[in-house]
Amino acid sequence: MIDNSKPILVTGVAGFIGYHVSKNLLLKGFDVVGVDSVNDYYDVHLKNNRVENLLKTSKSFKFQKFDLCDSNQLKKIYSEFGASSIIHLAAQAGVRYSIDHPESYLKNNLEAFLSILETARFYKAEHLTYASTSSVYGANENFPFKETNIADHPIQFYAATKRSNELMAHSYSSMFNLPTSGLRFFTVYGPWGRPDMALFLFTKSILAGEEIEVFNNGNHVRDFTYVDDIAESIVRVHLNSSPVNASWDPKFPDPASSKYPFNIYNIGNSNPVPLMSYIKEIEKNLSKTAKLKFLPLQKGDVHTTIADASKLENFISFKPSTSIEYGVQKFIDWYFKYFRL
Repeated sequence: MIDNSKPILVTGVAGFIGYHVSKNLLLKGFDVVGVDSVNDYYDVHLKNNRVENLLKTSKSFKFQKFDLCDSNQLKKIYSEFGASSIIHLAAQAGVRYSIDHPESYLKNNLEAFLSILETARFYKAEHLTYASTSSVYGANENFPFKETNIADHPIQFYAATKRSNELMAHSYSSMFNLPTSGLRFFTVYGPWGRPDMALFLFTKSILAGEEIEVFNNGNHVRDFTYVDDIAESIVRVHLNSSPVNASWDPKFPDPASSKYPFNIYNIGNSNPVPLMSYIKEIEKNLSKTAKLKFLPLQKGDVHTTIADASKLENFISFKPSTSIEYGVQKFIDWYFKYFRL
């Protein structure tokens, strides 16, 4: 168990998932040192509002604004606040953005992660929990996706950087006995969501009477996972550290565990939903019909994601289960309140 007398350093606190994880920790009584560069990949005002909300939630939240690639500053902050461990959620997000801006992913997803690993090693962090993605499964169509599946065929650079994070983490777990846990998220949605994601984009366009772009001619299937379930899963995994697999067999190696303190977990609802059903749920909550513009499958996209989250459930006695009916309604309620509609 993580020492709850010391603060947990959470990166990406101005981001969607980082905000919810930080709030979950604060409401559980933990001290949180939040780090974020607050870049302009999307609406900076929304990011600043998330940070302001966390500052109002608890005096146990401290915010530090800087670039994680500045490893000296990261080590200084970790030391000054006497942190126990790290939850690393900062990254350059977005599958499609990575097609035209790979250099941003190299810097923010690889260089920054090395800075995190070095800080965790130098200060002997009790646990490093970090965000990966279901996108690492790439060309794999062996459904549902299991952590034991091979994940070495990414079909866009974003996924390649996240898979690289997993391999980098294993090397540090083996060389320095650093407990690491990688979390593969499946299509996260909910209040305070990112403006570049489907739910936010669709809601905004439907309300404005504008067309929404529906890729793969609407034939996508997604394992939509509500953000509160994601946050609770992350916190539970982090507080339990990363166990060694005593039965790990080097002749038949499990890629999601190790003889070192290294693990990978899927975090998904395990209840795949057709994209068109998701759109209908948004329409129902807005009492408006969407204008649909059907388009072919985009480069870098997969048509289906389904998580096998049994490893997660067995480890933390919790499994994401929030329905899209509840989750979409909670997002729409937040959207109207936030934008004062």
